[in-house]
Amino acid sequence: MRKRTQSREYALQVLYQKEMRQDAVEEVLLSFWQEHANTPPEVKEFTERIVRGTVEKLSELDDIIVRCSDNWQLDRMSAIDRNILRFGAYELLYLEDIPPKVSINEAVNIAKKYSQEEAGKFVNGVLDKINHSEKSSKTL
Repeated sequence: MRKRTQSREYALQVLYQKEMRQDAVEEVLLSFWQEHANTPPEVKEFTERIVRGTVEKLSELDDIIVRCSDNWQLDRMSAIDRNILRFGAYELLYLEDIPPKVSINEAVNIAKKYSQEEAGKFVNGVLDKINHSEKSSKTL
């Protein structure tokens, strides 16, 4: 598995745990890294970059996701899908060194792996809309 793919999967797991446990991000990361002690440094670094950025921008990301997901509210989405959309949106909007196509593809593949097959289509649609509508409005 590629290192950034592994980082995104780890980010999903950390964000999911944080949401379920309602613990501070630092506590969840500490616990997670204790369980994954042999993680390569570059995987750990990118995971934490995604997680911390997503948590820092959570309210803004949630607003954008709701705006770009027609007739869906966050609480109606599965926790897995919701957190994939969160870190996918964070990548699209704030990690300019990653091509949008890569961020969307990775999120879709993770959704297919960890959620239902249809989740991939849902994640693709929402992130594509975010990429086209929100990203262009940030550059104006």
